[in-house]
Amino acid sequence: MRDTDLPVRCSALHGLSALVTEIGGSGPELLAAYGFDEARIAEGNSFVSIRLVERVLEETAGRFALPDLGLRMAAQQDLHVLGPLAIAMENSRTIGEAVECASRYLFVYSPALSLEETDDPLGSPGVVGLRYTTTGINASPQAIDYGIGIVHQVLTLIHGDAPYGLRSVLLPHARLAQESSYRKYFGAEVRFDCPSAVLRVPSQLFSTPVSGGDDLLHDIAMDHLETHFGRQHVPMSDLVAAILSEQLGSSGPDLSKVARLLSLHPRSLQRSLSKEGTTFSGVVDRVRRSQALDLITTTDLSFSQIAASLGMQEQSSLTRAVRRWFDTSPSRLRREGQEPKGQSALID
Repeated sequence: MRDTDLPVRCSALHGLSALVTEIGGSGPELLAAYGFDEARIAEGNSFVSIRLVERVLEETAGRFALPDLGLRMAAQQDLHVLGPLAIAMENSRTIGEAVECASRYLFVYSPALSLEETDDPLGSPGVVGLRYTTTGINASPQAIDYGIGIVHQVLTLIHGDAPYGLRSVLLPHARLAQESSYRKYFGAEVRFDCPSAVLRVPSQLFSTPVSGGDDLLHDIAMDHLETHFGRQHVPMSDLVAAILSEQLGSSGPDLSKVARLLSLHPRSLQRSLSKEGTTFSGVVDRVRRSQALDLITTTDLSFSQIAASLGMQEQSSLTRAVRRWFDTSPSRLRREGQEPKGQSALID
């Protein structure tokens, strides 16, 4: 398993359906082939593995002859796909403060992505680098174009929707599309087959005020980020829950597999969960409880199908679990078609 099995928000695929439909394909059918729909992508808190997102981008680019797909995806993204991080960035006092905020909290969008200021790889005076990286040694070229394309777009937006002095772009893969496509998007020279993905920018850019920033909104957004994500990583239980929600039906809960996806030894994962006051089986139970309630009360699936989708071997296991969770039977829960008392505590 690669590190790129770490989760990223499904909103990373926002706009892909419309883009495919625009060129004559069927966007909804494309998404469905990978298990997505527009509603799921629109959910700000829904996660999927980065490896699947990479696969979708690479296969879509090949299928529809879109070598510049990553750039096209970046061009149509709204800054607010980043949630509270976007609010903090666009209301920062300076561009340097916005970049520092992104460097610190980009893990909220995905723990597999990072952005950091570096010395200029080409050694030019008055120039610094902004290096964009993803975990894993075989990162998808389309995903890299997409990611660094978004960084470029964000810098442009917070610079008053105007050029910010980009000197050149370094990319770690071979050229995918015509050079004119890259130059049109970035407005600067683009070099390929470099050690890493870097935007080379003037050092004074970081002291430039953010256009239209609001101190109060910035402080509110930062308070939210500090309160909910003040540690160096997303709560481990949330990452485990996000991964389990995608794999329960296919392979059932597997501690070793989840640990591999998170690049951890199973015992290290167990210790991390213990520090958060829970266990792997506790997170499994939490995810199953939430999914069972949704499937029983909002779908017509048989109870045997629901049990299978939750990774349970038998329907009787579902019946026992529902009685333990909600003090009722699956059939009665479906008939009532309403939230059981205390549902607000199901998903934290």
